[in-house]
Order: sequence, then C-alpha cells, then structure tokens
Amino acid sequence: MNFLIGAFKPACNISITFSDGKSRKQVPMKKENGKTIMVSLFQSKESIAGKVSIEPLQGKKIEHLGLKVELLGQIEMYFDRGNFYDFTSLVRELDVPGDIYERKTYPFEFSTVEMPYETYNGANLRLRYVLKVTVSRNYGGSIVEYQDFMVRNYSPPPSINNSIKMEVGIEDCLHIEFEYNKSKYHLKDVIIGKIYFLLVRIKIKNMDLEIRRRESTGSGANTHVETETLAKFELMDGAPVRGLLVNQFQSGCFLVHMN
Repeated sequence: MNFLIGAFKPACNISITFSDGKSRKQVPMKKENGKTIMVSLFQSKESIAGKVSIEPLQGKKIEHLGLKVELLGQIEMYFDRGNFYDFTSLVRELDVPGDIYERKTYPFEFSTVEMPYETYNGANLRLRYVLKVTVSRNYGGSIVEYQDFMVRNYSPPPSINNSIKMEVGIEDCLHIEFEYNKSKYHLKDVIIGKIYFLLVRIKIKNMDLEIRRRESTGSGANTHVETETLAKFELMDGAPVRGLLVNQFQSGCFLVHMN
C-alpha cells in the first residue's frame, strides 16, 4: 500500500519565490476551494523576477527533457471551466534536458511586463495572472507547479470630472431630476448627490437608493449580464414634502429637494 501511495507522488518538490517577496505588498486572494491565501501584488510594466527551486525526493533523481517557467495572463469562463484564454504568455527556458540529483535553483526574470488588465474574480468569469513551472518528462507525465499573483493598475485622478444630471419620470405624473457631484469615482470614494422632485401627482410610499455592480460577459446574442447589489439605503419614508430632507449613509449622503 505504501508503495502504491508513493508511486503517485511527484518525483520532486518545486517552489517559486519572488526576488522582492519579503518587501512587496501582500494581498488576500480567495482560491477555488474557498481558502484565502496571501499573494504578491504587482502593477503593469513592472519586472517580475525570482527563483525556481527543484528538489528531488530523497533517493531519487529527476530525468527531464527541459525546464521552463511561463508568465500567463488568463481569462476563464465559469461555464467552461478548465479552458483558458491566454492574453499574455511569456516563456523563459530554465534548463536543457538532463538529470537532477540534488536541489537546484534557477533564477528568472520577465522585464517590464505588459499587464493591461487587473486581477478579477466575478460571478461568471475570472481573470488571473500566474507563474507556471513545467518539468517536462517522457514518462510519468510532466510535473507542473503554479504561483498566483495579483495585478492592480492605478491611474491619477482625472483632470476633468464633470457632474452628472439626468431626468426621469412619468408624463404628467412624476418628474424627478438626479444630480451627482462627479462622474468618476475611486473605490473608496464618497458619493454625494441631490434629487429634485419637480412634479409629484402620484402617491409615493418610500424611496431607496442602491449601489450595484454589473458584470457583462460574452457578446451579441450570447451576452450574459449579472447584477449584484452592493449596498441599499432608504432615502425617504413617505411622500416628499416641500423643503429639504437629508439622509446620511456609509457611502456618503444624498440631499432630497422638493421644489
């Protein structure tokens, strides 16, 4: 029984480390099994360098047809799990065919890597960046090890950030005007706006405001849209009255005007 268990173990241990792993910022990432791990954070145009260590199991040697490390940017649709679209694919050859008898370490570097998209885990797809090490063998199958990392791309605040105004309503019954103080926000921003009731000829019980995240995948007839409500706030309970109402909530505040 012990022999059978050992037969299915990989012939070596593979570890992947980043050169600046101790000083680089670490962020949480949730794996498919639900567990959360800490991974290194990068930005586009950064160089990604490190070391790959190959250590044969005690008393064994590794006969291989070559070693390589790949930097992959992949998109996976959840309805088609296991099939990836690679939008970034870079390869570095680590070693020529030969034998490994003891622990060996190989340095690697990918200079100024173009990583235009940020890491994303959504309802229907995920976008990920990963380092993939492959020990190619002509028997027993190749040995593969992965190391995930995250990408976030930061941009300076826009020089022009105009306010938004829009009107909605029902003809001759309800006329509402919305106003937001700006059109672009960062992830920790405060949303401030006003709602003007210009015409009210119907009974209004209450008014809520929701912040939603919308994910769109596919194209044409195969487009699928998933909407998630991130936050919901009650702005008004009952019909609007002439004057000023102020409602405050975690993401900011809205002012409701009655003209």
